[in-house]
Formats: sequence, C-alpha cells, structure tokens
Amino acid sequence: MIQHFIRSLKKTPEGLFNPWFHRDKKNDLYADAPDIRRHQLEVYLAERIHRAKYLFIAEALGYQGGHFTGLAMTSERILLGHQKEKYGIKPDHIFKTIKPTRTSNPELITNGMSEPTATIMWGALIDLGIDPYDVVLWNAVPWHPYNKETGFLSNRTPLRGELEEGLKHLNDFIGLFGDKDVNIIAVGKKCEQSLRELGISYSGVRHPANGGAPKFREQLNNFIKK
Repeated sequence: MIQHFIRSLKKTPEGLFNPWFHRDKKNDLYADAPDIRRHQLEVYLAERIHRAKYLFIAEALGYQGGHFTGLAMTSERILLGHQKEKYGIKPDHIFKTIKPTRTSNPELITNGMSEPTATIMWGALIDLGIDPYDVVLWNAVPWHPYNKETGFLSNRTPLRGELEEGLKHLNDFIGLFGDKDVNIIAVGKKCEQSLRELGISYSGVRHPANGGAPKFREQLNNFIKK
C-alpha cells in the first residue's frame, strides 16, 4: 500500500522537483539520492501507519526540507541530530529502524540544510509532549515548486494547477491513515483550500512561516488540549 502510494508520486508536473524520482545533479551527494529519499519516506510512513493520531498537511516541499530528505517539513539538520541541543529534536524522533541519511553535498552546507518551518513544527511537537510517531507530516502539493530563474535552491508558491495536480495524492495519502480517530490539521490557507475541495473535515492552524510561529504554537497548543 505504501509502496504503491509512493510510486504514484512519480509523474511530476513541469516546473516541480520530485525528490523521490529526480536527481538534483548539481547539489545531490549521491547518484542514488532519489532512492535514498524514497526509502526514507517509505520507512517514515510505515513506522506510523497503524498508530497515527494527527496528520499535519502544509503547502509544498521546500528546498531546505523535503527536497533533500524526502520528508515533508523535515530538514537534514534534524535528521543528522544538529537540532538536538537547542530544540530537543533527535534523529530517533524521525526513524526507529534506519539511520537517517543526508543527500545534499556537504560542500553546500556542512551540517545539512535547515528549514525554519521544519524546526518550528518539530520543536512544537516536542515541547507539547506529542509522540512524534503519532504524527505524520505531508503537503497538499507533494513535490517542490522552485523558481526556474534561480534553480532548485529556491521556493515559490504553488500555482493553482499544481494544487489541483496534488489533490488525488493528498486524498490517497489521507486514505493510508483512513481512521475516524485521525485528526487532520491544515497548516496554512493553501492546504485548507485543497481539503475543502476534497470535502475532508479538518482543523486549521496558522502557517509558522513569515512571522506566524507564535500563532501557530498557540493554536496547536489549544488544539492538542481539546
């Protein structure tokens, strides 16, 4: 089921980077980097599929996060344990059964990419005492939208058509965890729009980017305490 879902992500709209099937020839450390990212996604989902309580859905993959990890709202710096001392985020919060692997070239950034949204998200989960294995992170647009002029190390807002392309995958992703007890949380307005189009019930929180972190933490705290 998980492998079938991941294979379904292979067909990629033009202008989007697919971390599980595309190689970033300029910035990837390994020729088989897509295979590594695909395996990490498979294990991440498999370790949570029968126990998830919360599905957090944001907008799209970013170059500082899923572009190199294959995981939504998760940076290499988290995978490698470099956020442990300051934020309490450990690699074993991500995986229990495999050792995380970076795929970016260390010459790019020694400690791996760091994504603010990823740090805020994982830091909030740890601060609130939420078991990371009760949580699955995903995006309304599963691939990475980048600016053609500046290349893969850039982000842009997904286009309307790209959000539409992501609808089937979003629906299938939620179907993997299709239990009435699973709480679906939209992180930002773009995701809320996608979930409404699918007719899926959700709770919305502020996206932590662009100064939204305090509101995000407050809303998440209130939601968890319900």
